[in-house]
Amino acid sequence: MRISNTIKSMAITMLMAGTPLAIANANPQIGAPAPAFSGMTASGKTIALSDLKGKTVVLEWTNKDCPYVRKHYESGNMQTLQKESKADHKVVWVSVISSAPGTQGYLEREQALGNIDATGAAPDHLVLDAAGTIGKSYGAVTTPHMYIIDPNGTLAYMGGIDDKPSSRQNTIEGATNYVRLALDDMAANRQVAQAVTRPYGCSVKYAN
Repeated sequence: MRISNTIKSMAITMLMAGTPLAIANANPQIGAPAPAFSGMTASGKTIALSDLKGKTVVLEWTNKDCPYVRKHYESGNMQTLQKESKADHKVVWVSVISSAPGTQGYLEREQALGNIDATGAAPDHLVLDAAGTIGKSYGAVTTPHMYIIDPNGTLAYMGGIDDKPSSRQNTIEGATNYVRLALDDMAANRQVAQAVTRPYGCSVKYAN
């Protein structure tokens, strides 16, 4: 099913309603080049979107103390999705922490690496975006908030991880996982059927 530009624009407008102005002004568009970014990873390396040209990239905004994020990590759901996506679709998975210093979910490098070990998470890169620059450029408003970028650098999906906006683990079973469906559509050279969905979770803890 092909989604018209008008419907996409309406969906994005509804999703951005009530968000801070700096974020609402971000205007990532499905089918347009994904916003360029460069950031420091928890391992101390700089990673840029341009470094990943030719790869399918999944961006995941995360906050280890958010109940909605904990739902997906404590159940193993996010780790399973990470590993399946990397094995089945050869994606590069980039987790992003945009929590500002002193806010919920903020982590220093060693803490971030320790959290990966503690949870068994499997991102290829964990970007520490304490200034919120990357998050605001994408209009990320929740944790989790998910984006998929195709090998040409085009934004192919943005929204929620699934259709169950709850922090309860028992809602994972039977949920429609939008990220998995979008990757399957892309692998089959189909238009992503649901390219924009409603994200849910805790608000991203930007500095302002």
